[in-house]
Amino acid sequence: MKHNSIRLSALNNRLRVIIRLMALSLIAVVHPGEAADSAKPKPNFILILTDDQSWVGSSLQIIPDDPRTRSDYYLTPNIERFAAMGMVFTQGYSPGASCCPTRRSIQTGQMPARHEYQADRVGWTAAYREQLNIPRMLAAADPSYVTAHFGKWDHRYDEVTPHQQGYDFSDGYTGNGNGGGKNSGAGGATPDPKRIDTITDTALHFIDRHHTQGTPFYLQLSHYAVHLDIQFNRSTFDLVKQNTPGRKHTMPEFAAMTADLDAGIGRILDRLIELKILDNTYVILMSDNGGRTTIPKAPKSSEDLNAPLRDGKHSLYEGGVRVPFIVLGPGVKAGAVSTVPVAGVDILPTLADLSGFAGQLPTNIDGGSFRAVIHNGGVGKIQRPNPFLVFHQAVDRTAQSAIRLGDYKLVKTWKENRIELFDLSHDLSEKNDLSSTLPQKTSELHGLLTKYLADVGAETRRTGKSKDD
Repeated sequence: MKHNSIRLSALNNRLRVIIRLMALSLIAVVHPGEAADSAKPKPNFILILTDDQSWVGSSLQIIPDDPRTRSDYYLTPNIERFAAMGMVFTQGYSPGASCCPTRRSIQTGQMPARHEYQADRVGWTAAYREQLNIPRMLAAADPSYVTAHFGKWDHRYDEVTPHQQGYDFSDGYTGNGNGGGKNSGAGGATPDPKRIDTITDTALHFIDRHHTQGTPFYLQLSHYAVHLDIQFNRSTFDLVKQNTPGRKHTMPEFAAMTADLDAGIGRILDRLIELKILDNTYVILMSDNGGRTTIPKAPKSSEDLNAPLRDGKHSLYEGGVRVPFIVLGPGVKAGAVSTVPVAGVDILPTLADLSGFAGQLPTNIDGGSFRAVIHNGGVGKIQRPNPFLVFHQAVDRTAQSAIRLGDYKLVKTWKENRIELFDLSHDLSEKNDLSSTLPQKTSELHGLLTKYLADVGAETRRTGKSKDD
């Protein structure tokens, strides 16, 4: 099979080997007592990033005692299997409410307030090209790490490519159009829907190759599904049509696309089991943002598509940013459920922790390591630089900012200057605004939000600007 990949030059490959040998020699000579520890194989990492998949967009019941937290129509046995093998975070968050900001945030550990639409700043895109990210961090942790990104890249900054950001292998500068994006004219039954088979085949080839070579790796598999346009295998659709639609989810075409995505995820799991490398491989599954609130041509449903969550993609209410988030790997208790809030910006610090990165992470990183949580049955706390998470899209569509601190979440809608406060421990659907009954808590969170946005220089001028994602 021919793989369309960008590879390091032969010179760079030779330099990588030389650096690795020098590093190992230094350990053996200067720290002979540590040579045995350095000989332990470094863990592999795989991030499976789905696109526009709702928190309730699968048959996995996220909260065990709440049937509202799964789809009433879509069947995803492999995502359920993934969860049974690992740990489900009931409060998983994407950094942004749309595709592009989240993808940048995952790479850098920074929330979108620090980088969304900052291209007009002098020198900003150049700075973005040079800052620490996942592939650079892993190369510093151990030069033998090999990194790859396959699927939807969609960074949009000055058309920066995965290769320019440090990835050894990729399928290039890709966006929605490469995977049957919205209005692509490629909807319906089609071979290789959303390129699920192609990018999965490429990912499996990468896993096989580097397992055989004995090199540790990071693989990010960024699916185009379930972003519009809707594509699916005809055989999958024929099977799905036999099932009864739900009250929340009703469209067989979307159910078929979801099932095809699930099958691709299952192929990755099967290969890891076949190669017997799950004892040294961490796998993370999450979505880049919440699900859509509407699906064109879908039969009318009697419940919101993301219920019990409020709103959806492009919104900073829970429906836009709370997403499936599952982790499996060595030391992770199978079938565990964690209520600890976790976010995509926590991935880089966690990989740094697990890979043995000895350097100092930049002070402008917002995430923290969840290593202690996944190795403690899902109990504990993620130590981030700030005790809160700030979500911000004051320059994109519905201009909003939000801050989550403990169980409380404040949402600011800029155009109306509306401020709402919710207690998510009792109000998952964000129906009960507490801002007037808890003015001190509202003032506290609004003050923290305002200061954070000022400290990071967040863009707040062009409110509600539209873009296609």
